[in-house]
Amino acid sequence: MVTKSLMTLGEILLATKKITQEQLDKALLEQKNTGKKLGKTLIEMGLLQEEEVFKFLALHLHIPLIDLSNIEVDQNVIKLVPEKIIRKYQVLPIFMKSNVLILAVVDPLDVDAIDDVSFITRYEIEPVLCTETAMREFIDQFYGKVDLVEETLKGITDEESFEYIEDEENDDIEENKLRDIALDTPVIRYVNNLIIQAIREAASDIHIEPEEKNLRVRFRIDGLLHEIPSPPKRMQLPIISRIKIMSKMDIANMRIPQDGRFEVKIDGKDVGLRISTFPTFFGENVVIRILDKTVSNYGIDGIGLPPDDQKRLENIIRKRYGFLLATGPTGSGKTTTLYALLKSINSIEKNIITIEDPVEYTLDLIRQSQVNSKAGLSFGTGLRAILRQDPDLIMVGEIRDKETSSIAIESALTGHMVFSTLHTNDAASAVTRLIEIGNEPYLVASSLSAVIAQRLVRTICEKCKEPYTPSAEFLEELEIVPQKNIIFYQGKGCDNCKQTGFKGRTAISEILIVDKEIRELIIKKASSDKIIQVAQETGMRMMKENAVAKATEGIVEINEAMSVIKTN
Repeated sequence: MVTKSLMTLGEILLATKKITQEQLDKALLEQKNTGKKLGKTLIEMGLLQEEEVFKFLALHLHIPLIDLSNIEVDQNVIKLVPEKIIRKYQVLPIFMKSNVLILAVVDPLDVDAIDDVSFITRYEIEPVLCTETAMREFIDQFYGKVDLVEETLKGITDEESFEYIEDEENDDIEENKLRDIALDTPVIRYVNNLIIQAIREAASDIHIEPEEKNLRVRFRIDGLLHEIPSPPKRMQLPIISRIKIMSKMDIANMRIPQDGRFEVKIDGKDVGLRISTFPTFFGENVVIRILDKTVSNYGIDGIGLPPDDQKRLENIIRKRYGFLLATGPTGSGKTTTLYALLKSINSIEKNIITIEDPVEYTLDLIRQSQVNSKAGLSFGTGLRAILRQDPDLIMVGEIRDKETSSIAIESALTGHMVFSTLHTNDAASAVTRLIEIGNEPYLVASSLSAVIAQRLVRTICEKCKEPYTPSAEFLEELEIVPQKNIIFYQGKGCDNCKQTGFKGRTAISEILIVDKEIRELIIKKASSDKIIQVAQETGMRMMKENAVAKATEGIVEINEAMSVIKTN
């Protein structure tokens, strides 16, 4: 059993030279300010990874490190300890061994936790170690997730120090008063927990929407908005003021739209938050875009391409020059795909520069700039300036006009690789779009290397996935001949997916490789239908084909996939 005479985690890490004294001092100062445990602080500061910390603790404290997902936990044993204690200390009784209670712990040096469990159960305790992430996931699955926002709202009573100010008077409120009400402890706690819960539920956006008598709050998860418990109307001004302060906005100006951003670290992950306010009749509407920076770690193998398409694309992006376009509607993951491609070819030997609107994720070794219309920095002017920076590869956030497309084409023809996005429904339409906005067909044919068209489709929840048989009429419509070895899947709905049957999203794409035959068609101004026909003859797989393939692999639900492809 762990005793109080053991070295502290900081002393162990210092003794084994895993961290320096300076790093430990910084971590201890941060720990003092936040009240968090040292191991968690070190992880959040980026000095150590979670797995690294726990493997290290297990090795040096001679405590087994277990994987809770591979352990058969005795549910009768769990009931020996109240849920409140389990959540408070992050401990989990898992089974008995010779009248000794085996207790999974996140912090083996928390002697008070072990002593309390021993006192409650009247058993001798033998601790085993598990990561905080694994512990939280198990507890949430066993007891159900704690709704942080709902719990926070329960603690806010009518006696809390909030003052609701009528909307028509808002424009005359002094900035100091706004700052005061935004710094009330309940407001700070609510906004913090709102962000934490949104990130843990993998939301892409938080919507804070003023109405006449209510303040509505919604999360966008897997592309759809879901309402969550909302705060009382009187909290509207303090909450919005708090968010504007964090975003470095002008909190006293409520008449004009504003944009801001800030970063947080949640559960060891760096997350960027991009904030937009918009004045409405009942107050400022706020949308917070959540940018999980771990997304920028994806390479080409992490964007869901079929193996043959991935290989064809790899051959394109490793060339020294060319023009590659990602197309699709807003929110289809085009920029994320381009980031993944940049990540795959990024190296110390390459000079990669981007002009974006806005910069969503930052990437090491890559110079990233942001469009600034007030300062006169547009995609066109930025792209011209980048060409004087000796680039190997340029990424332009979006092709919006002839000027930008012409410079991008010229850059590709003069020895640069250019990535960009365009709004078209399919890959072949991107070719005709470039010509329609004023580019000569022979220039498009000579510069364009490939076009990726894609959609984001919700993936089936792995916890409640089950096989099912679509109707014969539906299969006939898709031109699929029913076969015994073809199985389709759907999600039944469970707590893990909030009864939706879906959890997460994946890209379904089609890739048009511009080879000699396609170039000849472009020069002749052939229709997009003709381009698709010829491309298919040389091996291009259409989006519909890839959707069916992912459906039979149990990744997406076929009706959902076809609905997204058709409606977009």
